Amino acid sequence: MTVEIKTPDEIEKMRAAGALAAAQLTMIGAHVKPGVSTGELDRICHEYTVNIQKATPAPLNYRGFPKSICTSVNHVVCHGIPSDEKILKNGDIINIDVTPRKDGFHGDSSKTFIVGKGSVLAERLIRICQECLYRGIKTVRPGAHLGDIGHAIQTHAERNRFSVVREFCGHGIGRIFHDEPQVLHYGQPGTGIELSPGMTITIEPMINAGKKEVRLLPDNWTVVTKDHKLTAQWEHTILVTETGYEILTYRSDDTIPRCS
Repeated sequence: MTVEIKTPDEIEKMRAAGALAAAQLTMIGAHVKPGVSTGELDRICHEYTVNIQKATPAPLNYRGFPKSICTSVNHVVCHGIPSDEKILKNGDIINIDVTPRKDGFHGDSSKTFIVGKGSVLAERLIRICQECLYRGIKTVRPGAHLGDIGHAIQTHAERNRFSVVREFCGHGIGRIFHDEPQVLHYGQPGTGIELSPGMTITIEPMINAGKKEVRLLPDNWTVVTKDHKLTAQWEHTILVTETGYEILTYRSDDTIPRCS
């Protein structure tokens, strides 16, 4: 397995692309409310990416995906396709996954929002999922292993009686949208490849309120929990630095430092 190490110039371009992803998720939050369709959220993000950020929405036409963002509602684990028929209602939860491409480089990030007033379970699931992401990020440093990330995430999720989706994972990212290595959200410490400065990866745990099993719908994109229980996801693009990590998609609502 060959894992790309970014040059200083490439890292600057990754920072720029990551900042666009962060800005897009911050922008779209004000539009997540009862009565809006996921199709409308897609159009808002598309126009913002193209007209304001002067970037390209990488998901659009990627391997046939028909929209510019992914919108995964309630029991949809990932890759939900925006639609004018899918109207958000009070109490829904929705993961919005955005990936702008700028100057040939990708910034990939997602956040799970509550629509209106959520249930106690929904709020707890979203909080624990975000904590899982942060615990994974905090293990990132030169000499650490991918298994350290997965172990931190799995341990926290299962300690809180939630489960970790196994079929989908984080990934290397740069000029290529989905590159090596695969970043599993479960595992054992000290296993997997060793992290080195200049690597850029995504960490994006999908945490289920029920069992970990999922299934793919006939559209060949939408993935749902088999038991139809709620699921949440958070994602950041991370740079391995000489001393730790840098969150390239950092937002003002994050609760851990951008760098360690």
